[in-house]
Amino acid sequence: MKRIKSILFFLIGIVSLGLGILGTVLPVLPGGPFYLFAAFCFTKSSKRIDRWFKSTVFYKKYVLAFLNKTGLTKREKIRINLIADSFIIFSLFMVDILIVQIMILSLGLYKHYYFIKKIKTIDSYEDEESSKQII
Repeated sequence: MKRIKSILFFLIGIVSLGLGILGTVLPVLPGGPFYLFAAFCFTKSSKRIDRWFKSTVFYKKYVLAFLNKTGLTKREKIRINLIADSFIIFSLFMVDILIVQIMILSLGLYKHYYFIKKIKTIDSYEDEESSKQII
C-alpha cells in the first residue's frame, strides 16, 4: 500500500511540475501553485525525489521565493503583467457581454494593484542571496 501511495504522489507531482512549467511560459496558467503542489507531492513520494526537486531551478526560483516571501524582480513583474495584459485585452475584444467585460477589466486592474502594492519588488542580487541562505 505504501508503494502505491508513493507512486501516486510521484505521478501527481510530475503532472503538477509539468503544469507549473507551462504556467511559467503561459500567462493564463499560474505556475507557482503547481510548483508548490509538486514540492508537496515529491516530499510525500520519496526522500530521493524530494532532494532532486529541491535542487532544480524551478524550485529555487519560484518555490523558495514564495516560501521566503522575498517577492519578484521588477523585470519579472513587468514581463508577467505585459503578457497577462495582452490576454486580458484580447479577451475584452472577444467577449460581447458587457458585464463579463467589466469583470475582466476589474480583475485586470486588481492584478496591477496586487503586483504593485502586495508583491515586494526585489533586486536580483537579493533573490540569489536569499536562495543561497536556505540551501
